[in-house]
Amino acid sequence: NNGTTMLTVKAITFEGAAELHQVSELLEAQTRRHEIGTLNWEAFPYQPEVAFRIGYHDDEIWLKYYIKEAHVLAIRTETNSATHRDSCLEFFLDPGGDGNYYNFEVNAIGTTHLAYGPGRENRTFIAPELIEDKIKVTSTLGKEPFAGGTKEQSWEMTMVIPVEILVYDKGIKLPGLKARANFYKCGDDSAIPHYLSWNPVPTDRPDFHTPEYFGTLHFE
Repeated sequence: NNGTTMLTVKAITFEGAAELHQVSELLEAQTRRHEIGTLNWEAFPYQPEVAFRIGYHDDEIWLKYYIKEAHVLAIRTETNSATHRDSCLEFFLDPGGDGNYYNFEVNAIGTTHLAYGPGRENRTFIAPELIEDKIKVTSTLGKEPFAGGTKEQSWEMTMVIPVEILVYDKGIKLPGLKARANFYKCGDDSAIPHYLSWNPVPTDRPDFHTPEYFGTLHFE
């Protein structure tokens, strides 16, 4: 794999509005697991086990993450705080393929950081009250902040992202959409800092704000 990873995002078959536990079960039943397993930087060799499933239903993107890591850190509880410093799952999405992307950065207790823009320097935060109202997220580790010491833990997180949170892409429709995206796992302040990606990022040092190295999502 030395180019663009391509992934088909399945339309989930389900009638009505799904609760998070149903989202989790439906993703299990109807989608494939994909690894976030690329170690791009020799300076950071630690590789927790990380996988995800993705699907969509009506105007919602559904995500489920699976993580096994040696040191879970989750101390940030404030929306749009520096969640990447905790044990963090990240989904960077460029819906139009034009280089402008949203960075969903969610720590192990579901605290979400979400901004939009063309690169690391020019980010505009999405309003916290909108994030808290629209995005649904649940972690098997709960919601209370903690630092998990050094024992290995396995945890899962399920997330529902409605398209209305993509406020700079008004009226966007998921069926047939070809978007650019990457998925990451990091933990800057973790006992063992680590940086994994789904699509390879051939930069000199860890940099997830690299839309030129996103893979492709094709919503069927």
